[in-house]
Amino acid sequence: MTITNVTRRGLLQAFAATAVAAAPTYSNAFGFLRGSGDVRRVQMYSGRTGEKINTIYWVDGEYIPEALDEINYFMRDWRTNQVKTIDARTVDIMSAAHRLMDVSEPYMMLSGYRSPKTNNMLRSRSSGVAKNSLHMRGQAADLRLASRSVSQMAKAAAACNAGGVGKYSRSNFVHMDCGQVRSWGS
Repeated sequence: MTITNVTRRGLLQAFAATAVAAAPTYSNAFGFLRGSGDVRRVQMYSGRTGEKINTIYWVDGEYIPEALDEINYFMRDWRTNQVKTIDARTVDIMSAAHRLMDVSEPYMMLSGYRSPKTNNMLRSRSSGVAKNSLHMRGQAADLRLASRSVSQMAKAAAACNAGGVGKYSRSNFVHMDCGQVRSWGS
């Protein structure tokens, strides 16, 4: 018997597949974010690039470096093609909020990492873009779900009590970041 191309990540994903189906539903995100023995997954697609990601990035208290690398690339600044390390705490918040909403639909990612050049260009077009945006540090994401309202998404993200949550109802997206706990928008 020959085994080819077996990676640590592949093995972890195979073992995690059964754990995902049997994983408990937590009543709050704190248990999800801090619990041991859990599996964390992130599912997103980008309307800008046409790319999709559906990956398990954490198993039994350990991040999977190859999965985080995929997430970093997926969440790159698509305008400049620059990749930045995305803070895993932001990915945890996104994952926990997704799980709390009990949806199978992937997030549509509108914005992940933004280079200073991209952030400045967006600031020149909108007053809603922060000068020192956490997007430039790889600590924020702007997300949308077709099956959930901005209010539902914001409530799930706020339940994590782990960062900033911005509601942008007119533009139909929610900002999630791993900065100070705060909320804004309508």
